[in-house]
Amino acid sequence: MERRGMDAALLLLFLGHLTAALEVPLDLQQGLPQPPTLTHQSPKDYIIDPRENIIIHCEAKGKPHPSFSWTRNGTHFDIDQDPNVNMRPHSGTMVVDISREKVEHYEGVYQCTARNKHGTAVSNNIVVRQSRSPLWSKERIKPIVVQEGVSLVLPCRPPAGLPPPIIFWMDNNFQRLPQSSRVSQSLNGDLYFSNVLREDSRNDYICYARFPHTQTIQQKQPITVKVLNLDAINDTMAAFYNDTDLFSEDPVDERRPTFLTPSGPSSSKMVLRGQVLEMECIAEGLPTPEISWTKISGDLPAKRTAFLHYQKTLRIVNVSESDAGDYRCTARNRHGFVHHTIHVTVKAAPYWISGAPKNLVLAPGENGVLTCRASGTPKPSITWAMNGIPIENSPKDFSRKVEDDTVIFTDVQVGSSAVYQCNVSNDYGYLLSNAFVNVLSEPPRVLTPAHKVYQVIRNHQALIDCTSFGSPIPKITWFKDSRASTLDGDPYILHDNGTLEIHVAQMHNSGKYTCVARNTLGISENHVYLEVKEPTRILKQPEYKIVQRGRSVVFECKVKHDPSLIPTMTWLKDDGELPDDERLIVDSDSLTITDVTENDAGVYTCIMNTTLDHDSASAELTVVEQPDPPTDLELTDQKKRSVQITWTPGDEHNSPIQKFLIQYEDSLHHRGHWHNLTEVPGTKTTAHLKLSPYAQYTFRVMALNAVGYSRPSFPSRVYKTEPAAPDENPTGVQGFGTEHNNLVISWKPLSGLQSNGPGLHYRVMWRQKFLDSEWTSVTVANNSKFVVSGTPTFVPYELKVQAVNDYGAGPEPVIAHGYSGEDLPVAAPENVQAMILNSTLAEVHWDPVPAKLIRGHLKGYKVYYWRERSLHKHNPHHVEKQILTFSGNHTRGMLPGLHAFSLYSFNVRVYNGKGEGPASPTQKFETPEGVPSAPSSLVITNSNLDSLTLEWNPPHDRNGRLTGYTLKYQPVNNSNELGPVEELALPANETSVTLLNLKYSTRYKFYLNAKTVRGAGPAISQEAVTIMDEAVASRQVDIATQGWFIGLMCAIALLILILLIICFIQRNKGGKYPVKEKEDAHTDPEFQPMKEEDCTFGEYSDNEDHKPLKGSRTPSNGTVKRDDSDDSLVDYGEGGDGQFNEDGSFIGQYSGKSASRDTAEGHESSEAPSPINAMNSLNSFV
Repeated sequence: MERRGMDAALLLLFLGHLTAALEVPLDLQQGLPQPPTLTHQSPKDYIIDPRENIIIHCEAKGKPHPSFSWTRNGTHFDIDQDPNVNMRPHSGTMVVDISREKVEHYEGVYQCTARNKHGTAVSNNIVVRQSRSPLWSKERIKPIVVQEGVSLVLPCRPPAGLPPPIIFWMDNNFQRLPQSSRVSQSLNGDLYFSNVLREDSRNDYICYARFPHTQTIQQKQPITVKVLNLDAINDTMAAFYNDTDLFSEDPVDERRPTFLTPSGPSSSKMVLRGQVLEMECIAEGLPTPEISWTKISGDLPAKRTAFLHYQKTLRIVNVSESDAGDYRCTARNRHGFVHHTIHVTVKAAPYWISGAPKNLVLAPGENGVLTCRASGTPKPSITWAMNGIPIENSPKDFSRKVEDDTVIFTDVQVGSSAVYQCNVSNDYGYLLSNAFVNVLSEPPRVLTPAHKVYQVIRNHQALIDCTSFGSPIPKITWFKDSRASTLDGDPYILHDNGTLEIHVAQMHNSGKYTCVARNTLGISENHVYLEVKEPTRILKQPEYKIVQRGRSVVFECKVKHDPSLIPTMTWLKDDGELPDDERLIVDSDSLTITDVTENDAGVYTCIMNTTLDHDSASAELTVVEQPDPPTDLELTDQKKRSVQITWTPGDEHNSPIQKFLIQYEDSLHHRGHWHNLTEVPGTKTTAHLKLSPYAQYTFRVMALNAVGYSRPSFPSRVYKTEPAAPDENPTGVQGFGTEHNNLVISWKPLSGLQSNGPGLHYRVMWRQKFLDSEWTSVTVANNSKFVVSGTPTFVPYELKVQAVNDYGAGPEPVIAHGYSGEDLPVAAPENVQAMILNSTLAEVHWDPVPAKLIRGHLKGYKVYYWRERSLHKHNPHHVEKQILTFSGNHTRGMLPGLHAFSLYSFNVRVYNGKGEGPASPTQKFETPEGVPSAPSSLVITNSNLDSLTLEWNPPHDRNGRLTGYTLKYQPVNNSNELGPVEELALPANETSVTLLNLKYSTRYKFYLNAKTVRGAGPAISQEAVTIMDEAVASRQVDIATQGWFIGLMCAIALLILILLIICFIQRNKGGKYPVKEKEDAHTDPEFQPMKEEDCTFGEYSDNEDHKPLKGSRTPSNGTVKRDDSDDSLVDYGEGGDGQFNEDGSFIGQYSGKSASRDTAEGHESSEAPSPINAMNSLNSFV
């Protein structure tokens, strides 16, 4: 025992160190030596059709191709000796011609053998039997007469066939007989009746057996069943006595269930693992029992369990050992129940635990294992064979060792190839498997196509294949680009099959990869390429849309993808294709649906596909519209002043109804006009309506959702209310006078619906307030006012207006208040005074006028005031009156915006609704001095190099006596920066001043303001520039033209050099320079002759000392004003003014040609500029 345990431990340790077997790729198997392998064989239990030839399959492959032989019933079957048998070419499949021999002659157990020089494979034992469908034996079946309510079994008992037939019951018309919980077919084919009824009587109960292999149907003789009650049996007993079986004579009462099958309280059943377990319990009783099933020792396997034949059959498919145990069926009706227990035992034919043994491909010197792991119940036995011969009878091989279900190979050598058979068997079956051991010696070869390009998406897994074969198994190494080092470790993972994995590929992983396969017999390599692409991503996903029917909707789907990949955009609706509809417009990055309908609602998905990846996004479209109008309006609970209305809501069209609006039409008072009556929430479908008397109502309902109101419902029937006295009186009662001696009483009349009945009129009542007098009343019809004449002026009155119709008066009216007509006030305010607050503001005070003298509603006071004149002698008189109104009961008011140093007059008046009263006595007041306004003008004159004169006019508004002027000025440079401020005080009687010692050519800013004793007023400002010195002006050349001058100076220098050379040549010849000719040729007055003595030019000078540069612009006052741009060639450049053609384009050049020369010589604008003028400019610049 200890020895066996030690051997097992050593075996496990040995197996852990075995070399993995080779896997030969399919495309190499044809070219490598290989023992036979069976690829197809007939089933173990082979049932054949006796009408057709027998074909027993046996196909195998190997290198070289195997040869085939057969055994029959354990002995060699010589096919060549039987003329009816032959084998197909290059195959072991055997074909038996049965046209000349009975099929029974060839029934038996067959086994196929396939062999080549590397081994022998054998097939299963194939049991060949012919299909049998025997006829029913002839029998005479007597009619069956039974009493109503008893149980009945109609036997079928079909003939034994191969395979067993399928049973079913039909009538003479080949219609299946109806079955139910009362009548059902058992597993053996018998027809069971739990209790019979009169309608079960018939003469064509026929049992049919269908044999599936031959597709034939056999029919049993029809059975006649006659169901009678007890009286009918007694009447007909004599007629049936001699040739009828009589089952019962006693009357049948209701009874508790009993089992018809199986019998007894318990039974047992055995089933094989993997097969179908079927158990049935059929009970009789009256009324019909119900069947139920439970497993006593556990729960029924829900996914593998089914109840058939009206719960009478329990079926469990794919049975396992866990299905063993006790099952209980229970039959129950209202009189009781009965149990039956079925004990289930599960056995198992042999089955593989980890699959059949696998072929081994080993290199010389390697180790390997064949494993035959199987199980079964009872435990199966395992035997081994080699090339079809029991292994114990095979030649000894020290590299092979058998350990129960394992064969161990160590240090195998060439020539050890063979096919091993593993046979596993027990009482319920066997398993036979072939597995070869192929010892190969092959150099490595890489099977992955050369230069294959792998494309992956960034951040995804990259798998680069290096499928190889060799014996021994090659070792795989990988290199990238320069092959500087092997790819091992993060981020690379090398799998056992040679595949190189990059778990998260990045852009820098792109490149060329080299796979090298090595074994002891050689080396092989292959180059592949990896391209890492940018992922496809949806940048802007489609969004959930709610759109109204008939409008358009756009789903956007903007995508980013690798530019080297070709994208394809696909749109789906509800995970299916888009409808073929021209309203659906698919663009590159959007889907537009026009004229949306309800059928367009759903989930839209955009899918961007490339050859490597895809991205998708979905959004839902909800189509909404106004709800359908409500229907089925009904009026219930009808009362004098109310009614209940109910309705059925219409389709809300995907937008919940928020509320219902109930409208009415009063055909008596306002036919054709609908008015809003009330609203109710969208969850309600009823409303209680309050109504008015004396109306003819028609109602309708409208539904509102987020889109809008529905169309109105169809109107309800007309509902009339009875007349009644008014419920209310007119509103808006008021009293006022249009004349000083009347009172106008007005009100807002009632509408027709408010009248509550016919004959509407008004009772108008009034009386003076505070006098306790009686009410005076009149009746007014069809009017909204009444005028009371002869009233005292502005007296308070109490007023009432009551509604009355033919059915009575309205409620007691509320008292309103009013006044009779107003008249003009008869008194002026007294004690009027003015208080001066400052030079522009005064406050006026007065005493209020007594109310009785106002004779009306006090509206306020008005102050009339006007400026008589200024207190300054030079200012004229002002008599324009102004009015300030102070609403309400004021006793003072402010007069703003007055003129300083002025004389004002004013008076005060009270006013009411009728108008103004008399004015108070006119009074006067004077305003004090204030600061003056700015001088009315400031002009700069006589601008010189260092002085200029300022002239001004006094302020328009002196607001007092002027005490003087203040003048401030400061220089301003070209950057608009201000220099130091100079200040000068001037007397009040002066209007000009001359400023000396100013800087020439300088811009100044001046500020001048006037003063009174109250201070200085605002200033007036002005700017001016002193005149520029001529010498300085002649040197100020625009820097922006410096490049032009440099070019011009170069041209002049070249001209001078030429003239000097000519002069030098003339002197050497002894001749004179023709100065006179030059003077005649150049008539330009500015041209100066050259001195003959030294060949130099004469000095240039202007005719006048202060002649400006030619073409410059000088202001009339002699001041050179700097223009906004320093780049103006016309302002500052030499030569004539720029010339322009008719379209305004500049055609002139800086030329010294005069106008007369231009006219005489024609258009010569394309010539070079005059060198003479250029020299003049140069002299001026220097």
